[in-house]
Amino acid sequence: MASEGDTAPDVTLLMADGSTKRLHDLLDRPLVLYFYPKDDTTGCTAEAQAFTELAGDFATAGAAILGVSKDTPAKHQKFIAKYDLKVGLATDADETVCAAFGVWVEKAMYGRTYMGIERSTFLIEKGGRIARVWRKVKVKGHAEDVLKAVQALA
Repeated sequence: MASEGDTAPDVTLLMADGSTKRLHDLLDRPLVLYFYPKDDTTGCTAEAQAFTELAGDFATAGAAILGVSKDTPAKHQKFIAKYDLKVGLATDADETVCAAFGVWVEKAMYGRTYMGIERSTFLIEKGGRIARVWRKVKVKGHAEDVLKAVQALA
C-alpha cells in the first residue's frame, strides 16, 4: 500500500486516448492522482467536475490532475466529452495500478461484499515522493482540500 513519504510505484497507465505512459514520466511536476469507482455515476461525476472547476488553479500551482478507474478508454472519452472535463483520465482494467497504490479493496453494499476501487487521492511531488494521501474520500470539498495541499508544496 502506497503511503505518505513513499516513492510512488512506477506503473504503466493506459490513457483515455489509448496511449500508454509510465507514471514516473508524468512527474516533471506535482501530480494529483485520484482513484474513483466508475465514470458517469453521481459521486464520480461530482468529483471530476470539482477537479475540472479548479483545473486552472491546479495548473497555476504547477500540478497536473489524473483520474484512474477501470472504465475503458472509449468510456473515458465519452465521460470527458459529456461533462467537458479538464482532467486526464486513465484506465486500470486489470487492477494493477489500483493494487500498487492499495486502493483495490473489499467493499460492502446492501449486505454483499465485492472488490472495488476505494475513492482515494495521492499528491505526488515532482520526482515521485508521495506528499499526501487521502483515503475513503468524501467528494464535497475534497478538490479544494487537495488544491490547498498542492499550493503548500510550492
